[in-house]
Amino acid sequence: MRVGVEVGGTFTDLVAVEGDTIRIAKVPSVPARPDEGALSAIEDAGIGLDSVTDLVHGSTVATNAILERKGAPIAFMVTQGFRDLLLLQRHNRNRIYDLFYKKPEPVANRRDTYEIAERIDADGSVISALDEKATAALLERSLDGNGYGAVAVCLLNAYANPAHEQAVAAMIRERFPDLSVTCSSDVTREFREYERASTTTLAAYVQPVIDTYLARFEDSLSDGGFTGRFSVMQSNGGRLPAEAMSRNAITSLFSGPAAGVIGAVRQAGLSGFDNLITLDMGGTSTDVCLVAGGRPDLSTETEVDGLPIRTPVLDIVTVGAGGGSIVWADDGGMMRVGPQSAGADPGPACYGRGGTDPTITDAHLIRGSMRAEAFLGGAMPVDTDAAARAFAALAARFEMSPEEFSDSAVRVAEANIVGAIQLVSTERGRDPRDYVLVPFGGAGPLHAARVAEELGINTILVPPNAGVLSAFGLLASDYTRYDTQTRKTPLESGAADRVRDQFARMERAAGDAFERLGLPANPVFSYTLELRYVGQAFEVPVHLGRAELAALTDEDLQARFAEAHDQIFSFSETGHGRAEIVSFRLGAAVAPETVPVLAGSDTAARAGQIEIFDRGERLTCRLLTRAAIKADGAAGPALVEDETSTIYIPAGWSGTVDENANLILRRPS
Repeated sequence: MRVGVEVGGTFTDLVAVEGDTIRIAKVPSVPARPDEGALSAIEDAGIGLDSVTDLVHGSTVATNAILERKGAPIAFMVTQGFRDLLLLQRHNRNRIYDLFYKKPEPVANRRDTYEIAERIDADGSVISALDEKATAALLERSLDGNGYGAVAVCLLNAYANPAHEQAVAAMIRERFPDLSVTCSSDVTREFREYERASTTTLAAYVQPVIDTYLARFEDSLSDGGFTGRFSVMQSNGGRLPAEAMSRNAITSLFSGPAAGVIGAVRQAGLSGFDNLITLDMGGTSTDVCLVAGGRPDLSTETEVDGLPIRTPVLDIVTVGAGGGSIVWADDGGMMRVGPQSAGADPGPACYGRGGTDPTITDAHLIRGSMRAEAFLGGAMPVDTDAAARAFAALAARFEMSPEEFSDSAVRVAEANIVGAIQLVSTERGRDPRDYVLVPFGGAGPLHAARVAEELGINTILVPPNAGVLSAFGLLASDYTRYDTQTRKTPLESGAADRVRDQFARMERAAGDAFERLGLPANPVFSYTLELRYVGQAFEVPVHLGRAELAALTDEDLQARFAEAHDQIFSFSETGHGRAEIVSFRLGAAVAPETVPVLAGSDTAARAGQIEIFDRGERLTCRLLTRAAIKADGAAGPALVEDETSTIYIPAGWSGTVDENANLILRRPS
């Protein structure tokens, strides 16, 4: 049996696969101890841990540690003269009209930053050798008895030559074996000192938290008889054995959203769709991602709490428009939705756990687009009257009926989602009309059709059991590792050969890393170059296949870069010496032994009628199960109840269920 468990902000989802049998579970998350929610989901599914051979886990533990500032106290080692690196940051301001704007607060204080006498140049040559005697004395003074739980080491230009960093780390481990040590050369071998330092300190900050969490979880699994392989999902859309997290826990920041994208890619691919926009709407937020040719866009940088993190992550945009997002009025009297969320505790008012704020889940109950008796397949009771009470005061303030106000709140949430999709599509030179919308999460399918209408999208694919697709994505993911290295290479004669040489070295290192983790040492590689015109501040990615790399010429490099630059910025120039490669990124992936298929539920075919309030009018809709659509198809308006989500089909849309259990919604072009 293979099990995927994904801990979200509101619910913890599980998908278990054994042969042709699929088990699912959805239980409330336990924010204070996420592993308890995961174990509760396993128990709820009736799974014996001694029968599990492969367990894949995704959680928000690392993200929450940063947001809540509950990581380990850290010491920060820098090159002499760079003590204020984390405080200087960059010139940009996220809120340019805020007179009280403050730069994001780093996780390492200035008083905990220590300067080491050494210096390495940008080409990797040693300018000032490491003074080991002085460094040893500094370490004794700074680390002995000061209460640190981890040390971050980020020396100048260590991406080009990590020798001094590794020597300092060895000295720390020898003298203070109980301290967790994180080197920038192990986390991100890329230039830009501030981003590299921020990534390293955040990685060090969350490392003890992740180590403790995974150790506690593994102990609980072992006590239950688990002897299989335990893997952790990464932000880049791949998983790795849990022991790999002991060197770079920062890669697990956005494991849940990444798993959902991978699940969507696998499931939609069965029906022949590979150009997708994924829409993951859960209890706390909505995550969207663009997938072209079956490959999700990958970003080289993300941020948490305003702090940059330089590591490959799926290019996911998040907005505060989940089922638990709170509806409120700002100081100007405008209706807002999110980013604040009721979360799992206390949750929306309708949960009956003490929540009093109106949320999107409450809004759907009031306007009838979600039935109380069908919530989570009828497994979780909810209170429509409590939802109405939560909306009463705001509805009166806006001089609307509760139905009108809740309908308006849903429309505001959908507008937020549309804006997020435009960020990953039109603002990146992609037309959303060329893509299929794939909604999932408990609330995604309820909003998908209206979002698609705003974007001009005419096809929607709703996977079976869409509410737990992220947990399925854990099982469908490859074992994946990314290495990125800055090595400036001008696009001049011989550049293509230098590209092949650099990637060959990175391939050997990746194969060795896989072998150390007990994975096959012959992964499938993907290649990405980060290029720019000389003098530009930011790079443009160019992706290469293995055959393309083998046949690559200098002229091909010029042409591929010009094409990629033109797509984003609408101009390009040609000519040798005008452009340069900045960084090389190698992806290494090994597919799991078998990739599961997400089957539909066995809910009986039922059909009836229901009244809902949508777009300012009361509508009579057909009330269906997915099985009823599979038999006869369906034309909107209709409400389709699945075991883990509800799907709304407005007028003008029609739906069919294909042989892969995917619900395909279409409307005329």
